[in-house]
Amino acid sequence: MSIITRDPETAAKEVFDLIILGGGIYGAMLCLEASLRGLRPLLIERDDFGEFTSFNSLRLIHGGFRYLQNFDLKRLMESVGERRFFLRNFPDLVKPFPCLMPLYGHGLHRPFILRIASLVYDILSRNRNQNVQSDRHIPPGRIVDSEETKEIFPSMNSEGLKGGVVWYDALAEDSQLLLMEILRLSAEYGTTALNYIEAIELLKTNNRVSGVRAIDHENSELCDFNSSIVINACGPWCRDLAGRFDRDEPDLFRSMLAWNVLLDRKPLSSDHGLGVVPNKPGSRTLFIVPWKGKLLAGTGHAPWLKNEKDPMPTREQIEGFLDDLNHAIPKLDVGLKDVLRVFPGLQSAKKTGGIDFAVREVILNHADHDGPRGLYSISGVKFTTARRVAEKTLKRIFPEKKVPNNLKTNIPRSHQKVGIDRGILDFDMPADFHDLKWEDALKT
Repeated sequence: MSIITRDPETAAKEVFDLIILGGGIYGAMLCLEASLRGLRPLLIERDDFGEFTSFNSLRLIHGGFRYLQNFDLKRLMESVGERRFFLRNFPDLVKPFPCLMPLYGHGLHRPFILRIASLVYDILSRNRNQNVQSDRHIPPGRIVDSEETKEIFPSMNSEGLKGGVVWYDALAEDSQLLLMEILRLSAEYGTTALNYIEAIELLKTNNRVSGVRAIDHENSELCDFNSSIVINACGPWCRDLAGRFDRDEPDLFRSMLAWNVLLDRKPLSSDHGLGVVPNKPGSRTLFIVPWKGKLLAGTGHAPWLKNEKDPMPTREQIEGFLDDLNHAIPKLDVGLKDVLRVFPGLQSAKKTGGIDFAVREVILNHADHDGPRGLYSISGVKFTTARRVAEKTLKRIFPEKKVPNNLKTNIPRSHQKVGIDRGILDFDMPADFHDLKWEDALKT
C-alpha cells in the first residue's frame, strides 16, 4: 500500500513536471492522470484533501440518463464512461445505485416517453459494463407500474400516480475515502501530495513559470517548489487564484450556492434513491439518497455574489428547500428541527448571480491572453467527470505523453481493503451527526 508522505523539505529540492494547486477531486484526478503518463506531479492543498466541494457532494456518480431530455449526447457518453471508470477501478468504494422517479403524466414525465428514453439510453450505453466486475454491472433501466412504485417508496404521493422509471447511477457512500484512494493510487505511480501548504506567489523568469512560493501552515515557513507548469485546480477559488497569479478571468468560474441536507429520518427506501419534482412552477428535480441510516436530500441552489471561504445557506433558504421537499412528498413533513447537517458548496453557474448550471468545463491557458507561459487554470461542473477534464487538460499541455495500454482499462492497485487507515479529518461527521456550523446558522 502506498502511503502519502508529507515532506515539504524534500519536495522543495526537486523539480517536478507539473504543480497542481487544489486537492479536491479535480486536483486528485490530475495527479492520477499525470502519474499514469509517467509525469511527476506535485499536489499542493491549503487544507485537508477534498475538504470542501468534493466532500459536500450528494455522493452520486452520474451515468448521464438525465442529459437525454436536452439531447446532450456528448455529456451523456462522457458520464457513462466516467461511471464505468469508477466501477472498474474502485469497486470497493463505488457501487451501482438504483434511482426511481415517480411519473404523474405531466410533460415529459410520462411512462411511454420514459420507456423510450430508457431504451435509447440502454442502447447508447451498451458498453457501460465493459471490463467491470460482474457484481458492479449497471442493469438496464425499466418502467414500473404504480403498485411497484409504491412498494419501493411507500411514502410516495399516490394521487395521480401513473408509475415510475428506474435508472441506475453509481454511489460513493464515502466520497472522502474515494478521493484519498485516488491520491494513494496516484502516489503509487509517482505523485507527491502535500496538504496544509498554500501557494501564495507564482514564480516566474521572463514571464515563464518556474514554480510557486508557498507557506506551510504547519510551521508558518515559506518554501519554493519548482516546475515549469502550474495548474490551478482550486475549484470555487480558481478565479481568485487566477487573479492573483495573472488576471481575473470571469469566464473561469461564476459562483452559485448549492447545498445538500442530512435529515433525521429513516431512509424512504432501503436501496433506492428518489428523484422528485415539487408541484410548483419552475421547480427542479430533487434527489433523496439513503445515507448512513438517514436521508440525504439535495440539491438546493441560490445566487451567490459573496467572497467567503465557508458559504452557508440562510435559514430562509433552507426552509424554502424543505418546503419544496414537502410539496414533492407531503408525507415527509420535514422542518428545520429535522436538519442534522447542511453540506454547502459553490457550483459553477452560467452567468453571474444566476442559478442555471454551467454545462462545460473551462481549461484556460493563460499564455493565450499574454499571461505567464506555463500557467493553466481549470474549472469543472461535476464530480463524475473530473478524470475526463484532467485527461483533456493534460492532452493539451503534454500531447506527447500517453497512458500505457496496460493501464487504460484497469489500473492495478496495491490493495483494495480500505477503511482501516482512513484517518480522522477535522470535518468528519461524528456518530451523532452534530453540526455546529448549522446550529450557529439557525441562531441568526
